[in-house]
Amino acid sequence: MAGTPLSLIVGLGNPGAEHQKTCHNAGFWFVDALADRTGAVFRSDSKFHGAAANCALGGRSVWLLKPLTYMNRSGLAVSAFVNYFKIDVAEVLVVYDELDLPPGTARLKFGGGHAGHNGMRDVIGHIGDGFWRLRLGIGHPGDKNQVIDHVLDRPSPEEERAIRTAIGEGLDILPLLIEHGGERAMNQLHRRTPLVETPAEPKT
Repeated sequence: MAGTPLSLIVGLGNPGAEHQKTCHNAGFWFVDALADRTGAVFRSDSKFHGAAANCALGGRSVWLLKPLTYMNRSGLAVSAFVNYFKIDVAEVLVVYDELDLPPGTARLKFGGGHAGHNGMRDVIGHIGDGFWRLRLGIGHPGDKNQVIDHVLDRPSPEEERAIRTAIGEGLDILPLLIEHGGERAMNQLHRRTPLVETPAEPKT
């Protein structure tokens, strides 16, 4: 099976120490973990409105990017990077937090909408929707009025462990995606990703 060439992996998040450990920065967590795994070093570059690093992955040279524009302007950084290096949009993977998936879940897919995610809305507005995305579940608070507080809060220790486990599993399938294609990568990731256990109902 033909592999999927990736040239750029973007992690979405908000800059600043106050946002570093929040649910909304799961995309940053992912590319930081990938940089740690591959020995890549991020460096800020104003022309890209973000911090970039380069790593070897699946036999390819792959760029990593963290937009430093704040979430709702993420597309500015992504489009600047893609245009500068003349990267095909189909060779881009964007990693971000997903309210509609429970913590501990990661889902890979190609194309689609933004599902209300402000960062993805802006990325799609700048480069279109023909790119790969890896969604990292952070869970939904159950009340739409609590969503903003939820994404900008730090997850519980159990939820953070689950998210970071999903990140590790997402990292593991990247070489498979590059070397053997999306179907193989999705089959492996979607089969083995664990969910946060549902608390048992109190006994009466």
